[in-house]
Amino acid sequence: MMRVEIIANHSVEENILEALKLEGVGKYYTKYPGIFGVGASGPRMGDAVWPEENFAMIIWCEQEEALGIERAVADVKKIFPNEGIKVFGLP
Repeated sequence: MMRVEIIANHSVEENILEALKLEGVGKYYTKYPGIFGVGASGPRMGDAVWPEENFAMIIWCEQEEALGIERAVADVKKIFPNEGIKVFGLP
């Protein structure tokens, strides 16, 4: 089993969910809406200065499904290269 984490700007959440559905992966997940932080694409603090927010998804799956998740997220990153979309996998 692997733990896959997707962290991305809230603005692309629907795009990521649709990409996962098209790839046939990520059917079961836990989502954390409205998370804050600072990454390479800048601060996401949900305040007056840095109003954007991120969301995170945690998916426990087998290696094959994790590869499909990676493909789905990569497809969205191609469309939105500056939106701060990351995917991490931990065994």
